[in-house]
Amino acid sequence: MNGDRHQEQEGSKESREDLRSAERYAGEAEDLKSLIQNPDSGLAELLTLWQTRDSELWATPEPYQLLGSRFLKLGEPLVAYDVLRAGRKVAAEDPIIRQLLALSLARSGAQDRAEVILSELISEGHENEETLGTKARVHKDLWQNSVDPVEKRRQLALAHDCYSQAYMKTGGYWTGINAATMALILGRESVAADLAQQVRTQCLEAFKDVSGGDRYWPLATLGEAGLILRQWSEAEMWYAQAAQVGKGRFGDLSSTRRNLRLLVEYLEIDGRPYEQSFQLPRVLVFTGHMIDHPNRSVPRFPSQLEAAVRRVIEQRLDRLDAQIGYASAACGGDLLFLEALLKRRGEIHIVLPFEKEAFVAESVDFPPDGNWAHRFDDLFCQAAGVVMASESRFRGGGISFEYANLLLGGLACIRANQLETEAVLVALWDGTSGGGPGGTASMIESWRALGREVEIIDLREILHTSRPELAQQRSDSSRSSVEVAPPVVEQASIRSLLFADVVNFSELGEAEIPVFVEHFLGGVAQLINTGSYSPEVRNTWGDGLYLAFRDTRAAGLFALDLRDFVRRTDWVVKGLPRALSIRIGLHVGPVHGFVDPITEKYTYFGSHVARTARIEPVTPPGKVYASQAFAALATAEAAKDFKCEYVGQTALAKGFGVFPAYHVRRM
Repeated sequence: MNGDRHQEQEGSKESREDLRSAERYAGEAEDLKSLIQNPDSGLAELLTLWQTRDSELWATPEPYQLLGSRFLKLGEPLVAYDVLRAGRKVAAEDPIIRQLLALSLARSGAQDRAEVILSELISEGHENEETLGTKARVHKDLWQNSVDPVEKRRQLALAHDCYSQAYMKTGGYWTGINAATMALILGRESVAADLAQQVRTQCLEAFKDVSGGDRYWPLATLGEAGLILRQWSEAEMWYAQAAQVGKGRFGDLSSTRRNLRLLVEYLEIDGRPYEQSFQLPRVLVFTGHMIDHPNRSVPRFPSQLEAAVRRVIEQRLDRLDAQIGYASAACGGDLLFLEALLKRRGEIHIVLPFEKEAFVAESVDFPPDGNWAHRFDDLFCQAAGVVMASESRFRGGGISFEYANLLLGGLACIRANQLETEAVLVALWDGTSGGGPGGTASMIESWRALGREVEIIDLREILHTSRPELAQQRSDSSRSSVEVAPPVVEQASIRSLLFADVVNFSELGEAEIPVFVEHFLGGVAQLINTGSYSPEVRNTWGDGLYLAFRDTRAAGLFALDLRDFVRRTDWVVKGLPRALSIRIGLHVGPVHGFVDPITEKYTYFGSHVARTARIEPVTPPGKVYASQAFAALATAEAAKDFKCEYVGQTALAKGFGVFPAYHVRRM
């Protein structure tokens, strides 16, 4: 009996511990939900929460739903995609996660992949407002992107039908107002007016019961209804209120502005009174001079000028209404720009040219005053994103900084495209040209060559105004005879790289190898020799192919031509297996150029060549995958012939970590 009583006591103790553990878990889960939903949690905090997540608290679909939705509201569809894709591993069939995943794809430009998910949801009976509304949005995107008049009309009608179906099923005002807008553009004005009036009444009624809820979408809907009904002053009032409530919700603001612009174009009215409420921030890229090194004889940015430069940068950010910025975080202009942006509660992104410790030693921690290294660490911890361009520094250094500058611009352009806004370069510059690759002048020159806007902060003017005695010293030095050291000649250059591999090549029989060489490799050789995008370097080892190009456009188009050549050829007629396929990986980065002592041919080597080689094996057969760097540079160069669609964080071959992968497709 005593033994039984002891077992009962032990069981009771275990039950109490299980109960306390369950209560603690429930409390922590509620704290997690509150943190995700807290409107004061910014992008950096939410990213940290995601990257340091406790797997036990993320064992249910709800946190993925909430966080994915928050990232979409903040205008980060690529991050939302990563969160929601991870959520599918926890709850593969959860309809809310799948709906949000489709929306993240649609907002990042992958409409066909979004449509696949939405069609699956509809076939399973999930014909609710979110599914049908997102499917309608996909058709609306396809309508806007199409150039064929017949196809445009078809997609527009499909968008209207989906929105109308959703509204009839659910009575939800957001699909109702979209149905009204699509009807108006189709020329069905009476249908549009009836729908807009119904939705207007719904939203006004809803406000009577709202207490602390999300007022953004009802307000934005009332603004849209006002335009459709030609109630101009009312539309302006509602839009202004919506923009105030939705401040910082870049994704939602962008969606509202898209429909606003459609209506303004159709109605042929001046959109400025309405659009002034939805001026989404331009994405700023910063380049600028560092604090003068103690050994520098001619003043350019002496440490005594720091306070004056900070004031001018803050004033310029005020004028630009800066909220999002990209910089490299060197002492001087970079750090002052990032600090000023954080002071405005903005979103900062940092791109380092090489690993952190070496960068800090070379570009942050050398001035004798200013506590720059500590300030760097503070910014590093508060950044919404940090990218390391290369694993190590290239000899001479300039090419490492040039590559980081190109990445800065490209990543900013990707962000700007997501928000349907502009990327602008802000440059703290003394006006002198030259300086080699990676310098401020080089960044300005390349940005202007792309036809993009540059905002110059004149460092010479600040020096003359704030420290005239140092400006005079600079002037005297420029008149004296100064011996200039010869520039460092670097063997490194930035190239776009392609690795390709024939799928299942090892299964070919001996008799098929000569056929493969003649028709497959011969066909690739013909493509190289007769195509418009000839590589600088070419190499092969049977089933593998390595090519290097001068620019991303040439590499991207050749990769697609190569894929199409393999897809379209009837290999059975050639005497090879029907399923012959190819995987193609693309990357861009600094490489070392040498004449190979063994082959006696010029080629490129380096860590970025190895990185490209690791992308190819994880690429699905018949596809072209690219790195984030390739996608960024292609976006900065505004490549019109193809697009890079985000497919998520992908494990590299041979256990070399993960990388943000992009699917390269023709436009």
